Amino acid sequence: MPFQSGSKVRAALFGLAAIGLVGLGACAGAVTSGPYGGGGSGGGGGGGRAPANAIGVNSYLWRATLDTLAFMPLSSADPYGGVVITDWYVVPEKPDERFKCTVYILDTRLRGDAIKVTVFKEVSNGEGGWVTSPVSDQTAEDIENSILTRARQLRLSNLRG
Repeated sequence: MPFQSGSKVRAALFGLAAIGLVGLGACAGAVTSGPYGGGGSGGGGGGGRAPANAIGVNSYLWRATLDTLAFMPLSSADPYGGVVITDWYVVPEKPDERFKCTVYILDTRLRGDAIKVTVFKEVSNGEGGWVTSPVSDQTAEDIENSILTRARQLRLSNLRG
């Protein structure tokens, strides 16, 4: 009978599919994620191994960096390498100056030395071009402090629920 052999083939295929799905399900582990889609250590402490889907840096510093530099256009953001690069931002009050920032998040812990900000400044030469200009070291420090303050606020708000 043709229907019986077709039924056996369907049953065998169904059984193989079920075994395959169970096997794939066994490969999946528990997924834990920290705030803002990251794993990291999520807080001031370190230690422990981050889940496979975790960002490679402290999630509070990452989110705080994006929040602090939100007024500048974003050129590149690498959550695994911990690098945020902005595009040139022209200050509305001074259209002859523009700034660009690069932020490196260096650790999975929320620490003062876990972040490095580099600020670049260019000034218009009056002929449609831009000339590199020195930036005070205090500017980068102020941005670092703003990011750290925001990261602490995010951590506290997460702890309080």
